[in-house]
Amino acid sequence: SIFRDASHPSIAVNLDACIACNLCMRACREVQVNDVIGMASRGMASLPVFDIGDPMGLSSCVACGECVQACPTGALMEKTLLDESATQRAVTPDRIVNSVCPFCGVGCQTEVHVKGERIVKVDGRKGPANRGKLCVKGRFGFDYVMSPERLRTPLIRRDDAPKSGDMDLSHDRLHEVFRESSWEEALERAAGGLKAVHDQYGGSAIAGFGSAKGTNEEAYLFQKLIRQGFGTNNVDHCTRLCHASSVAALMEGVGSGAVSAPFTAAQDAEVIMIIGARPEQNHPVAATYFKQAAKRGAKLMVLDPRRQGLMRFATHPVVFEPGRDVALLNSILNVIFAEGLQDEQYIQAQVDGFAALKEKVAEFTPEAMEQITGVAPDLVREVARTFANSRASIIFWGMGVSQHVHGTDNARCLIALALITGQIGRPGTGLHPLRGQNNVQGASDAGLIPMVYPDYLSVEDPDVRKRYEDAWGRALDPNVGLTVVEVIHAIHDGQVRAMYVQGENPAMSDPDQKNARAALAKLEHLVVQDIFLTETAWHADVILPASAQAEKVGTYTNSNRQLQIGRVVLAPPGQARQDWELIAEIANRIGLNWSYGSVAEVYSEMASHMPSLANISWDRIEREGCVVYPAESADTPGKEILFEGSFPTTDGKARLVPADLVPPDEMPDDEFPLVLTTGRLLEHWHTGAMTRRSASLDAQEPEPVVAMHPRDIGELGLKRGQKVVVETRRGAVELTLRADRDVSPGMLFMPFCFREAPANVLTNPQLDPFGKIPEFKFSAARIRAA
Repeated sequence: SIFRDASHPSIAVNLDACIACNLCMRACREVQVNDVIGMASRGMASLPVFDIGDPMGLSSCVACGECVQACPTGALMEKTLLDESATQRAVTPDRIVNSVCPFCGVGCQTEVHVKGERIVKVDGRKGPANRGKLCVKGRFGFDYVMSPERLRTPLIRRDDAPKSGDMDLSHDRLHEVFRESSWEEALERAAGGLKAVHDQYGGSAIAGFGSAKGTNEEAYLFQKLIRQGFGTNNVDHCTRLCHASSVAALMEGVGSGAVSAPFTAAQDAEVIMIIGARPEQNHPVAATYFKQAAKRGAKLMVLDPRRQGLMRFATHPVVFEPGRDVALLNSILNVIFAEGLQDEQYIQAQVDGFAALKEKVAEFTPEAMEQITGVAPDLVREVARTFANSRASIIFWGMGVSQHVHGTDNARCLIALALITGQIGRPGTGLHPLRGQNNVQGASDAGLIPMVYPDYLSVEDPDVRKRYEDAWGRALDPNVGLTVVEVIHAIHDGQVRAMYVQGENPAMSDPDQKNARAALAKLEHLVVQDIFLTETAWHADVILPASAQAEKVGTYTNSNRQLQIGRVVLAPPGQARQDWELIAEIANRIGLNWSYGSVAEVYSEMASHMPSLANISWDRIEREGCVVYPAESADTPGKEILFEGSFPTTDGKARLVPADLVPPDEMPDDEFPLVLTTGRLLEHWHTGAMTRRSASLDAQEPEPVVAMHPRDIGELGLKRGQKVVVETRRGAVELTLRADRDVSPGMLFMPFCFREAPANVLTNPQLDPFGKIPEFKFSAARIRAA
């Protein structure tokens, strides 16, 4: 039938079942604001079309599946519910479990439909973050849980399989490198190896990387194990590669490392500024609120070195030179001061450091900065006036701001912009770094970072440390621990000799990847707890098979500071076990006496140490489904908008910190004339450990590519679709060339999720001095035909 379309990897179209109700079109245009589906013809002949009549799989559809969820007749349906011909429904779920999405920091609530021991579909649930919406990953990326590559038994490295940083990683070769073992042997080997290194070299020889994909309870237990059990603060997780610089600036400026308002506050804003973020790819459901607001008349400012789809909705699209954020933002601040647009009353009452900031930005006139930023002075002035003069302006930013050697300075400028204009502490205003992983906010809150205990209390504060020593019954390390990249350096220096890694993949996510993998191979003892044989697990001495998010219960904190519960959907495969139980097993085998009986019990202990969780019990989260922190009482809603009257600082005031113009660590030159930047794709998440094992997602974006402007491709004599080699001072990667007009001339863009073309072989490990985050967003590079 001409009305049947099976061109899409995840969605089947059968217009024979269509009743022309228009719900799919409204879902696409009004709810998700993707504007792909329209109605063709009139009257009885009216039918939905994709773009201008393309097959769905060849259209601009982003596979959010909102149309599928809205369709009442099955004219649009998930292929997982159909037979092999993709024409007849063959699967009817036998139960539905309410849970949360395991991917990004939006924290979408989900309805997971299960048949037997298989997930067959996922719908969006009307949670406070997503209001029923999902993106392609949340809706169609669930099948990684059932991948045949899941780890099912404990593994120990074979004696005849030496470690090497040069990996030939393949799940098919697993038993050439590892042997199966009992849980008793694996746990004894794992704990014994860590204890032996600790006993011989001391706590500073141990490091732990926890997970932003795990639960709050796992994060709390993991940092407690490293601190209480091994006497070191060498514990970190992927926040160090994400928003560590943002948190450093926020703690310094406003006294809190979390967002001051949710992304749903965009609906109350007159002006929305988005800088260094690509929410349509990285936070698609959050992007719906920005697009809806723009359609209602809000001013949308999108500032980015690459063009992006969100600029279609922008009143102020600003494309600037990469790595020049401080120059651009200080020029905006300059205009505000020069034209007297600052909120003097707010500054007098709430802000310190005004004079020093004003003096610093005086030299950053839009005319002087134009040759650096590439942005016309008139546009800079229009952005400054519009932001400062609006009733309510809000700022969102992503890792385009944070992943620089000047990332903390970038965030300082954004904080200053909100503070001097009084655009904070009211509905529709505030500061919101869009958090990456599904629980990077919660893991950070729980103390999974080397300089603070839970709730960001300094490990160097003797009173705080005494409190934890009394609670945990052990002397604790008074020194700040090593961060993710510093741990890699310390391994090469012989300082760190053993590691415990839970649900983290530094062999793919760390910069200068060859150096990182060589470090992991050098460790005397490496324990990896994960659900797949990741690139990091390939270097392990012991591998502990763990539970996926759909196989365990626990709390997660999204980018909005909303605590939600993820619930058990399936049993773990084979002998895989719960992560929190494995952490407790290690703890008890090194001499601690942990006796937790449930995840709820762990939560209660964690909350007792965290003032931010006061009045938020496990039972309350279970009962209400979602609770925002902080909450003033056990029966009042949590505060979505922070800093309404004061800031959580010693004097109750925010602090302005001027930012200097710091160039990227390495600039393009004759040898490496291009700028390489890295990031995520809509269809894949982080290192791809989950999404590359989703048949649906991998079918939509299966091949590693480097994106380049068509003009540059022509000038270099290259051709789109050909194999090329991208090189930096750290290595070379071969992959396919893609033409992309969103990439500015002189730039290259690579996603870092493809193990067969790992972008982080190329990236620069130089660190921001405050947040200790690497410069993923700027490396001098060159390209040639393969």
